[in-house]
Amino acid sequence: MNIKRTKQEIKDTIEAYLMKDAYGMYEILPIRQRPILLLGSPGIGKTQIMEQISRECGIGLVAYTITHHTRQSAIGLPFISKKQYGEQEFAVTEYTMSEIVAAVYEKMEQTGLSEGILFLDEINCVSETLAPAMLQFLQCKSFGNHKIPQGWVIVAAGNPPEYNKSVREFDVVTMDRVKKIEVEADFEVWKEYAYQQGLHGSVISYLNTRKQNFYQMETTVDGRNFATPRGWEDLSNMIQVYEKLGKMVDREVVVQYIQFPKIAKDFANYLELYEKYRTDYQIEEILKGNLDGILLKKVAHAAFDERLSVLGLLVSRVNEALKASVQTEHYIEMLFDILSEYKELTQTISGNLDGQQLLENAYNKFNLNYIKRKKAELIGREEDKVYCRVLESLERFRQVLKLEDIQEAENAFVRVKGLFEQERDGYEQQQQEALQIVEHVFDFLEGAFGNSQEMVIFITELNSNSYNVSFLQGCECERYYRYNRELLFDEKRRNILERMG
Repeated sequence: MNIKRTKQEIKDTIEAYLMKDAYGMYEILPIRQRPILLLGSPGIGKTQIMEQISRECGIGLVAYTITHHTRQSAIGLPFISKKQYGEQEFAVTEYTMSEIVAAVYEKMEQTGLSEGILFLDEINCVSETLAPAMLQFLQCKSFGNHKIPQGWVIVAAGNPPEYNKSVREFDVVTMDRVKKIEVEADFEVWKEYAYQQGLHGSVISYLNTRKQNFYQMETTVDGRNFATPRGWEDLSNMIQVYEKLGKMVDREVVVQYIQFPKIAKDFANYLELYEKYRTDYQIEEILKGNLDGILLKKVAHAAFDERLSVLGLLVSRVNEALKASVQTEHYIEMLFDILSEYKELTQTISGNLDGQQLLENAYNKFNLNYIKRKKAELIGREEDKVYCRVLESLERFRQVLKLEDIQEAENAFVRVKGLFEQERDGYEQQQQEALQIVEHVFDFLEGAFGNSQEMVIFITELNSNSYNVSFLQGCECERYYRYNRELLFDEKRRNILERMG
């Protein structure tokens, strides 16, 4: 099962486990809510999807790598207590609360979320002394004497034996009490995630042409060589930061993340050419609509890998522009909702509150909600940027009212409305500029390749990015829809021929 289907399967399971009847009782009794056991090779994104699921479901998340724990931290420390049985008192051994169970209660206390996910990674790599506690955990949903609170779904993850010498197999009794999902690496699914996260264009472009290098494991006499999705993502982040610092990423840097020397060397060479093509083909000029006839002929007759690299550079810049526009749209919508509520307050004001005070109240209310959601880890990085941008604008609006000494409620709203309209005008201009970039890339592709496989690849890559799809659905880009229809028609025709053949 690929990681996308795995994510949906876990979400569906959580929805089923947390469903309650008319009396507030769980439809599936907690004792019958099988822990989910994810088995898959390392680095394919098991941990990342848990973070995404908790945010999308609006529930808490407590995550541990269980190999970092000892028996004492997992099940608690023993202590002697006194208990009365009949007329005689006995010394009885009890245990303090497990650090893991305590972390669940602490998360509930901090966030106010009564339901969530307890995620334990590398669960089949625990020490000899901790193994019995892990079996008890999977079978009984408890550590020592302390149960996991109701409403918390247990998800555990482990690697197959071929990837880790420390792996121990669970017995049939345990496996018969879990919901096992085997996860496999899938480049096309990962690519959607990569576009969503804004990974560096060179990484996506390289893997588009060398999909076999996306995930590789090889055992040699010198040890194990490997390239994983986690490695590609971390390398991408480093490339992006190095670019901002004006530093170069060479083979020595690449091999620190892609620990497969042959692949690392190949990507380092590709990255060098990728940067060279950025200059040689004047990518920024293409985006402005300045096409050079000589360069059009050059790229049309270039080797296939070179054409794909140029296409990758263009796709990357289109992705950046459209993503920025969609994020600004989210910012405008969020700001509009706040100011709509502010408008109602200024029109129904009573007492001594003035427009400045009302705007400050709106700011504080939004900020408190932001802090609460961030503390509960319900906000992803991109959404966090939107929240921060809204807070910056509200603070700027407050300062304008203060500097211009506008206190009367209705006058304050009129001034704030004018400031908001400036933001909206800026968004509309950004949207038009982003659309122009798309049109200019179409001009380049038609001038260099016509209606060819490069155009098919470009449309396919546009459709692989949810930000692009969201942007283009709200814009009038005739060529995108025309080529998209042709692409869908060709796919249907190929499917029909394959069935007939």
